[in-house]
Amino acid sequence: MMQVIPTGRVIIVGAGLGALYAALKLAPRPVLMISPEALGQGASSAWAQGGVAAAMDPADSPAAHAHDTLRAGAGTVDAGVADLVTQEARQHILDLTRLGTPFDRKPDGSYVMSREAAHGFARVVRVRGDQAGAEIMRALIATVRETASVQVLEGMMATGLRLCDGRVTGIEVTRADGSRPIAIEGPAVLLAGGGSGGLYAVTTNPPRIRGQVIGMAARAGAVIADAEFVQFHPTAIDCGEDPAPLATEALRGEGAHLVNRLGERFMQAVHPDAELAPRDIVARAVYSQSRAGLRPALDTRACLGERILSEFPAVAGACARAGIDPTRAQIPVAAAAHYHMGGVSVDADGCASLAGLWVCGEASSTGLHGANRLASNGLLEALVYARRAALSIEAASDLPEEAAPLVLPELAPAAVPDPALVARLRRAMTEGAGVVRDADGLSRCLHEIAQVEAAQPDCPALLNMTATATLIAGAALMRRESRGAHCRSDFPETLPQAQRSFLTLTDALALRERLKETI
Repeated sequence: MMQVIPTGRVIIVGAGLGALYAALKLAPRPVLMISPEALGQGASSAWAQGGVAAAMDPADSPAAHAHDTLRAGAGTVDAGVADLVTQEARQHILDLTRLGTPFDRKPDGSYVMSREAAHGFARVVRVRGDQAGAEIMRALIATVRETASVQVLEGMMATGLRLCDGRVTGIEVTRADGSRPIAIEGPAVLLAGGGSGGLYAVTTNPPRIRGQVIGMAARAGAVIADAEFVQFHPTAIDCGEDPAPLATEALRGEGAHLVNRLGERFMQAVHPDAELAPRDIVARAVYSQSRAGLRPALDTRACLGERILSEFPAVAGACARAGIDPTRAQIPVAAAAHYHMGGVSVDADGCASLAGLWVCGEASSTGLHGANRLASNGLLEALVYARRAALSIEAASDLPEEAAPLVLPELAPAAVPDPALVARLRRAMTEGAGVVRDADGLSRCLHEIAQVEAAQPDCPALLNMTATATLIAGAALMRRESRGAHCRSDFPETLPQAQRSFLTLTDALALRERLKETI
């Protein structure tokens, strides 16, 4: 029988932007954070290059920001959510500044703004070109380390939710390097553990971000929304690294061009906005060039020259590791799984369909992103919903003013997901549920997921991955149209009626089971 340890602390799963911000907003109420790596390592937030979208310029407005969000989302953005998030954006930039984030500033003290794809205005607040995620995280981590109410369990990973009478009462955790699980029960659980990009063979996400948090919520019965909408970033650096380094969209905002090995700027024939078209359009164009053997690349030489080395250090560093000099050569690029618009369905306060459970950040689906996330709205959504979830938890839960630090016993070793099975799962997702999909490929993908799952059925971490993969492929098979990031070659048209999708794991598994007869 599993050992259960009670705590009066709010349990936060994850250690990225949403988790850290929520922990600070809950202070001085006691919090327990579960982080697989040392705090700040392995979180997608720290890898985010573009910045945070917010209408900070007097000539811009939250209404214009909301309009662009709706337009990019291809019909499935919740307009009320877009208004809510864009109205709150400015206060979070000011809050992050107060906490020590060194946003780029002009001599007059105003914020330097970048323009990214599908934005009608330069409204992305950045740090040293491509260092926004890393610098925001650095400021928040320093503050969390000084906050006595926050305890961080590093090297631990949540693998399941505890339920009693339909209410989430806690989590099951193991050591990140593998151990038998132990249960921790507390007054509330907030999932803030990232998305699903690592379920794909080519991704820009940190290695551990493989849909586990969405999967554990789904396995507990939570409703999952918009699972089929996975955003592929068009300009991952194609250099053989796993994960693939990112060439931030801000480079194209500065005037960088996409070209193929023939020297053609192929985006001009695809969309009036060329390189600044919505991400799904650019990603499919890059994917098409790659499939045709035309080796797409990003050319920053004319617009940035030597400036790329100082103004975009993350990109310059990735190029250096690959032996590329971006001041003299083009940067080879590929479309890579980058952001999951789908996730655990939540309301305006971050509440999931299961009582006692809140979700924020990429693991959630708020209705903000629709079928195609607007660039740099990801960090913004994490900030807005982390705060809203923290306020909701405090209002809905009987939280103590103090709680003793949690001490875990020694945990016996146990198996981790078989790396060969994980690699097999990632290949199946790329081949069947990738940039361009069809019924045959999605059906084969679901069959392969079931085979992977059956090969190691007693490993919760793997079951969380296969659960999320099943939801993505199942929802993609059920959406018989092309919309935003979801492209069906066998259903290329967009239906006149736009609808979000809502699915439980039970529904997705039933679909997977029915397909067995057709494989």
